[in-house]
Amino acid sequence: MKRIRVIPSLLIQNGGLVKSIKFKNHIYIGDPINAVKVFNDKEVDEIVVLDISATQEGRPPDIKAIKEIASEAFMPLGYGGGITTLAEVKNLIAIGVEKVILNTSALKNPNFIKQISDYVGRQSIVISMDVKKNMWGKYRVYGNNGTKNSDLDPIEFAKLMEANGAGEILLNAIDRDGTFEGFDEVLIKAVSSSINIPLVAVGGASSLEDFRKAVQAGASAVAAGGLFVFQRPHRAVLISYPSQKDLKEELFFPVDLD
Repeated sequence: MKRIRVIPSLLIQNGGLVKSIKFKNHIYIGDPINAVKVFNDKEVDEIVVLDISATQEGRPPDIKAIKEIASEAFMPLGYGGGITTLAEVKNLIAIGVEKVILNTSALKNPNFIKQISDYVGRQSIVISMDVKKNMWGKYRVYGNNGTKNSDLDPIEFAKLMEANGAGEILLNAIDRDGTFEGFDEVLIKAVSSSINIPLVAVGGASSLEDFRKAVQAGASAVAAGGLFVFQRPHRAVLISYPSQKDLKEELFFPVDLD
């Protein structure tokens, strides 16, 4: 039996921790360092930090700020936002980032993934796929923090990223982001069944039961933002994480599901 990874996904905007609803209406949460310290105490499996303003502002990763976060994180850290060169990847690995997360740069230049893979290896490359339905009900991959439709099919793009050296897909359903309506299980099943690398589902989690459903749909791991930073129903800010006992009881699966 194996417990599924449960990953807090933190969004950084202008240096502060925020949370979005369908990639819009960003709510300020607080200092990301404080959140990381709480998650240290909760013994989280790993953590994802995404600077959602870096690409839109056309700037590289803030190495100083990321280094401060990495120095506080006692768990594996994945970082995404503004990564466009191999030199930036090398700098991130050097300061303690274990996984580099690519989104817009992968859409613009798929060969960039091959270049990174040759340097850091497949296990350190995560492709963040932000997906939503267009007006005709077709799933499409979006870039630039969900603002630009690439018109690419997520299944075909996931296959391409795997072929180019990606080691994991972070699949975010934009229409479920921050809604607490549960994961898009149809999307998870479609993408996960088309690739041979792990898929991390994110977007819409409201409970451990949602995590279980995502895994049953094909996810190898699950991630969440709002579930871990808000106390419902009024979305009061409260950094939290399920107890290890609850995780153990709810999220142990046969190994062959991973």
